[in-house]
Amino acid sequence: MPHCIVEHSPNLDANILLDAVCQGAVDSALFEITDIKTRASAFEHFQTNATQNEFVHVVVKILSGRSLDQQAQLSQSVLSRLKALNLVATSLTVEVVEMQRDTYAKFTN
Repeated sequence: MPHCIVEHSPNLDANILLDAVCQGAVDSALFEITDIKTRASAFEHFQTNATQNEFVHVVVKILSGRSLDQQAQLSQSVLSRLKALNLVATSLTVEVVEMQRDTYAKFTN
């Protein structure tokens, strides 16, 4: 059920990034591919390290209850898939955020 939100600089291909992030979540062995939700947003205006190098920042939102080891495994799996893209002069970061089960609401029509 993870929600994978990919923020990136506009010169990068969102579809390639989404595929890598999704596969990284699958690689973690914590989720089935049918449960993974991905979306991307390119930022036209940004600055990294006082320059304008490319960047990818992934926020993986998961329901609470996973151990820190599982969260670290997820983060490293996603980062590994991003690194395999061999993006030049690109900052890659992954953050796992817990959503509280008691306050999470969902409706599917």
